[in-house]
Amino acid sequence: MYSILSRWLPENAAAHGAEIDRMMVLMHWLMLFLFVGWSLYFVYVLFRFRAGRNAQASYTGVKSHFSSYLEGGVVLAEAILLVGFAIPAWARWVTPHSPDVDALQVRVVAEQFAWNVHYPGPDGVFGSVDVNLLDAANPLGLDRQDPFAKDDVTTINQLHLPVNRPVTVLLSSKDVIHSFFLPVMRVKQDSVPGMEIPVHFVPVVTTPEEAQLPGCAANLSCWEIACAQLCGLGHYRMRGFFQVHSQADFDAWMDEKLKKLAPATS
Repeated sequence: MYSILSRWLPENAAAHGAEIDRMMVLMHWLMLFLFVGWSLYFVYVLFRFRAGRNAQASYTGVKSHFSSYLEGGVVLAEAILLVGFAIPAWARWVTPHSPDVDALQVRVVAEQFAWNVHYPGPDGVFGSVDVNLLDAANPLGLDRQDPFAKDDVTTINQLHLPVNRPVTVLLSSKDVIHSFFLPVMRVKQDSVPGMEIPVHFVPVVTTPEEAQLPGCAANLSCWEIACAQLCGLGHYRMRGFFQVHSQADFDAWMDEKLKKLAPATS
């Protein structure tokens, strides 16, 4: 039953994705059962209590408790999905990665209508930001005079991650509520102004060659960063892309960015 419905879901590239898919499939089977059951009952009622067979109304009511048992069964099924699957999974996803795990931290700052990505660089420390430094060339307001900011790497609408390495995305917003959605990672989280919300996941599949940048925007197989919350007139164009590399390829990409960054910060 699982494979029948899961084939219509997007590709899963995250360690927790199978658990998400399992809950979605179980929920859809429950909804299918209810839809078919109530539809058949509706047809039965139309036939059984038609005017031609029931010329005079009956006020005695139903004597059976079958409907109560059925409703109790539905409540029990929903409780199992919630308590047995959803809550334990949610607890795992909101728990930070263990301190002894070499997790990659990335800041993603949403704005109308773009995703600003901020890597802490080799020192592992995010440089300071200053709202007074915000402009089109520096949408994060990164203070390059800060020693910790000199090796920070920034991109717009492009997120690069290493495979099989825990990732913590620190989400925030500069203006309104957005929703950070990575379909193949089974990740969706609102980014709220005034808050920094961590999102934890582990990519387990590298991006297919045909879905790699550049030129990704014209390729339907690209892995997308979507905004799943209506955020203004330009919401339709708030679209980014991300790639998952081997650790060696991710390090090479980071080295290339640092080489380009060196003349600007020296």
